Amino acid sequence: MVAGAAALAAAVALSACGAKTDAGGSSDKAAKADTSGDTVKVGLLNSLSGTMAISEVTVRDSLKLAIDEINAKGGVLGKKIKPISEDGASDWPTFAEKASKLIREDRVVATFGCWTSASRKAVKPVFEKNKSLLFYPVQYEGLEESPYIFYTGATTNQQIVPALDYLKSQGKKSIYLVGSDYVFPRTANKIIKAYAAANGMKVLGEDYAPLGSTEFSTIANKVKASKADAVFNTLNGDSNVAFFKEYKSAGLTATSMPVVSVSIAEEEVKSIGSQYLAGQLTAWNYYQTTAGAANTEFVKAYKAKYGQDKPTSDPMEAAYTSVYLWKAMVEKAKSFDPEKVKAASDGITFDAPEGKVTVDGASQHIYKTARIGKIGTDGLIEQVWDSGKAIKPDPYLKGYSWASGLS
Repeated sequence: MVAGAAALAAAVALSACGAKTDAGGSSDKAAKADTSGDTVKVGLLNSLSGTMAISEVTVRDSLKLAIDEINAKGGVLGKKIKPISEDGASDWPTFAEKASKLIREDRVVATFGCWTSASRKAVKPVFEKNKSLLFYPVQYEGLEESPYIFYTGATTNQQIVPALDYLKSQGKKSIYLVGSDYVFPRTANKIIKAYAAANGMKVLGEDYAPLGSTEFSTIANKVKASKADAVFNTLNGDSNVAFFKEYKSAGLTATSMPVVSVSIAEEEVKSIGSQYLAGQLTAWNYYQTTAGAANTEFVKAYKAKYGQDKPTSDPMEAAYTSVYLWKAMVEKAKSFDPEKVKAASDGITFDAPEGKVTVDGASQHIYKTARIGKIGTDGLIEQVWDSGKAIKPDPYLKGYSWASGLS
């Protein structure tokens, strides 16, 4: 498993200069998508194996649901969508290879996928070199824009900052930071520390574990000894299973020291076990319990296709929404051409399960409502706070004086 800042840099370098295969393609000429037939191909690029499969398989499933729905209503510009699914295998150079394969061999018109920021940063130069579109569905650390990526998950001011504001409103004056050892948690924690310094909040500790790590006894004991008011958790994948089991074993509870997590949604709750998570907090933009007719239909359709015991979650919803946003962009542009699709993107709206979303064409992010939830004994997450309206994306935190210099 590749993890950590140094490993990420190596992974990106390998993906750009041709480790295993030339991730950008053997030619400097951008690949051209095939739109000649009565179908168009799109890429689905997710970890179907490895430590991130716990989160990403269901994202792939929600992408397929959106595609099936769109095809049932005639497709896009009169063409049915044919998904080509590839396994990034929780390995960042593999993501880059598969991205190149989808673009240059399968000649897809767009790709939907990635979860970790490490995988996104590994494929970013591939999509940029080939001038092909990636729709990325997961909350991330911000401080990035790409002309060939649409970010349909939350950026920092739509998730992390509202979560910190919520903790502050609850009187929490000290926090402990726990995360996986790669770019998202480290960058997120840099932002959290800047926020804390400006808002009278103390950071009493900061620990990282490799992706896939199952050893958390030492970290749990350090967290307990800190006597922090709360924990901010940026662990990803199945490491969360081990962390929360050790958390409970250390005698820590949601009452004595609540944890707010930004990468645990309903699917992870089911895998970890609600007995370890009940009462803990999450920060997202969507929950299965989110009110609204669009979400009622989404949950019903997802369960009908994949099983009544299968929950929906924020990244799944953002992925599902991304396919519909792409469809609307293509239809407005009257073309599958990436440049024309980008030009048509600004102001595109969709009545998503999370509520109405709007594309900000300048940043290629979307307006999203922030929501804090509490995990129940039934494994569902109930909203305890929301921002009241969709928040304009601010990936570089330009609207926050305390964030100057972070980028």
